[in-house]
Amino acid sequence: MHTPALFGDILIIILASLPVAFICIRLKIPLLVGLMLTGIGIGPYGLGLIKELEAIEILAEIGVMLLLFTIGLEFSLKRLSEMKRLVLLGGGLQVGITICITAFISYAMGRPAAQAIFFGFLIALSSTAIVLKSYVDRNEVDSPHGRVGVGILLFQDISIVLMLLLIPLLAGDGEASIWDLGGKVGISLGLLVLIVAAVWYLMPKLLKQVVSLRSPEVFILTVVLLCLGLSWVTAHLGLSLALGAFIAGVLLADSEYSHQATTEILPFRDVFNSLFFVSIGMLLSLSALAANLGNVLLLVIGLMLGKAVIIWSVVRLLGYPQRIAAIVALGLAQIGEFSFVLAKAARSTELLSDADYQAFLAASIITMIATPFMIAAAPAFSFWIQTLLADGRVAKLANAEDEDIHLTSSGGLQQHVIIVGYGLNGKNLARVLRSVGIPYVILELNADVVKRSKAKGEKINFGDATRREVLQHVKIDKAWSLVLAMSDPQAARRTVRQARQTNPDVHIIVRTRYVSEITELYDLGANEVIPEEFETSIEIFARVLHRYGIARNVIESQIDKIRRQGYEMLRSPSLPPQVMETLNVALDAASTETIVIDAGSDSVGSTLGSLDLRGKTGATVVAVMNSDGTEINPGAGYTLAGGDTLVLLGTPDQIEKAASVLNPDSLGNTTLGGFNP
Repeated sequence: MHTPALFGDILIIILASLPVAFICIRLKIPLLVGLMLTGIGIGPYGLGLIKELEAIEILAEIGVMLLLFTIGLEFSLKRLSEMKRLVLLGGGLQVGITICITAFISYAMGRPAAQAIFFGFLIALSSTAIVLKSYVDRNEVDSPHGRVGVGILLFQDISIVLMLLLIPLLAGDGEASIWDLGGKVGISLGLLVLIVAAVWYLMPKLLKQVVSLRSPEVFILTVVLLCLGLSWVTAHLGLSLALGAFIAGVLLADSEYSHQATTEILPFRDVFNSLFFVSIGMLLSLSALAANLGNVLLLVIGLMLGKAVIIWSVVRLLGYPQRIAAIVALGLAQIGEFSFVLAKAARSTELLSDADYQAFLAASIITMIATPFMIAAAPAFSFWIQTLLADGRVAKLANAEDEDIHLTSSGGLQQHVIIVGYGLNGKNLARVLRSVGIPYVILELNADVVKRSKAKGEKINFGDATRREVLQHVKIDKAWSLVLAMSDPQAARRTVRQARQTNPDVHIIVRTRYVSEITELYDLGANEVIPEEFETSIEIFARVLHRYGIARNVIESQIDKIRRQGYEMLRSPSLPPQVMETLNVALDAASTETIVIDAGSDSVGSTLGSLDLRGKTGATVVAVMNSDGTEINPGAGYTLAGGDTLVLLGTPDQIEKAASVLNPDSLGNTTLGGFNP
C-alpha cells in the first residue's frame, strides 16, 4: 500500500519532537524552543528528513488559528470593547512608530525609500503565536501586561491587510494607486463587519439547535466550522486567517457554550500548534546563518533592542508603570510569523532580495527562539528597571508625579483595608466595605479604570502595589488588612513580601487562580490564600452534602477545617485517614428525618414552644410542611395540626426521642427524609 508523504512527515516530526520535548522539560527549557530546534534539525536545511514544507505549513497555520480561537474565547465582546484604547492607540502607536524609525534608519543607510518602508512593515509585527502561547503556559493572559500585549498584537494582526495591499504600491506597480488601496481596505472591512454581525446574530440560534441534538460530535464539528469558516472569510478579505479565528472565539465567548468549546478544541490546538513551531525551525538555513553570522547577530541585537524601547515607550505613554512597560517590551521584542507572509509576497519584487530574505529569516527565527527566555526573565528584569529608574528620584512622594505613583492624599487612614486590583472581586469587596462603614483604599494599574472610578467618587488610586513607596503612601503600617484581588502571580508574590516586611501584623488575603501559588504565598507571609479552583470545589461538595441532608453546621465545620489547613485535603491525591475518620464521625453525628403528625396525636394543638423538643430531646425542627406550603425555621408559636410534616435535625437517638413526643402511640409514620449513615 502506498503511504502518503504527509503521513510520513508527520510521523517523523512526532518521533523527533518527543525526545527533544522530554529533554527540554527535564532541563526546564521552554518547550517552544525545543520544538523549533527540532524543526532546524530535521528540516531541509538540517538532516533533510523533511523536504516539502507546504503541507506542514498548512497544518501549522491551523494550529495558529486554533490558538487564536481559544484566546478569543477568553475575550467577550464587552471585554474587547473595554480594550479599544489598547488596541487602537497602543497598537497603532507601536506599529506606526516602529515603521517610521525603521524606515528612517534604513533610508539613512542607503536603502530606497520604498524598501525602507517595507523593512518597517517586517519589523513592526511580533509573534502572536509564541507570545500568547507563552502567556497561556505562564497563566498571564489576564494579567495587566497580558492584556496590554494582547491589545497590541490584535492591532498588528489587523494591520497586515494594509501592509499586504501596500506591497504592489511600494514595488512600483503601475496598476496600483492610493485610491485602489483605499477602496480595497474599505470594502474588506465593510464586508467583515457585515459577516461578523450576521454570525453574531445567527450563531446562538444555530448552537441552541445543535446542543438540543445532544451529540458531542455534531457540537465539535459546528465549533470547528465556525473557527475555520470565519478564518476562510477573513483570508479572502485580505486579512489573516488567525484574525478570523480570534473573531470566532470572541463571538462564542458570550455564549454559555464557550467552556465546552474550549475543552473540545484544546487537544487539537496543542497538536497543530506544535507543528507550527516545528515548521518555523525548518525555515532556518544553518549554512546561510554560519556564512553571515556576524551581520545576523548585529541585526538581532539591533532590532530586539530597538523594538523593546519603542514598545516600552508606547506602554508608558498609555499610562502604565515601568514594570508593566518593561514586561510587555521584552515579550513583544521579536519578529512575528506574519512577517514571513509579507517577506514571501515581496520576494518576487525588488523590495526584498534573496540575501536580505535569508538574513531576515535567520534573525527572525533567532528572536523567536529567544522570546520564551525573555518572557521568563521579564518579571525580574522589570522589577530591576523599575528600581533603577526610581532610585534618587522618588525619595519623596511629593515629587512622584513623573513616576508610577499618582495617589491622592491618604491622610487619616488607619485600621483600613487596602484593596489591590479593581476587577470583579475588588469591586464587590469595596461595595460591601462601603455599606458597613469600614475604611478602605484601592490600588489599580489601569489608568482608564482609575479615572472613571474616581469620577464616581470611588476611593481609588493609580499605583503599583509591588513598590514599597506606594504601600507606604496608602498607610500599610496602619492597615488591618491587605487584599490582593489581581490576576498577576509575579506581582502578587512581590506585594506579599513587601507588605509583610513593612507591616508584620497586617492580615494579608490573596486571591489566586492557580493552585501552584498557594504554598509559596503562604511562605512569603500571606495569612489566607483563596484559590478559585478549590473554592469552586468547596461550593460543589457543600451543595452535594446539603442535598443529602447533612446539617449546615456540619458542612460549614468541614469547610472551615479545609480552609484552616491551607486546602491540604483538596491538594492531596487522597484524603488522609484521620481526616476521613473525622469526616465520617461528623456525618454520623447528624441526620434529618421527617415526622408526620397523626391526626389523633396528643401533640395536635400544641405549640412548638410548649413542646420544647430541643430542650427535652436535643432535636431541632428546621421546617414544617403542610397543605399551605413549607415554613422554614418555624417559631416557638407555631401550632401543630394533624397531617403536618416536621423536618427534624439531630442524631438518630435525638430524633427517635422527638418522634416519641410527637406521636407517642405510633412511630410508623416516621420516614427517612435525608442522609442517615
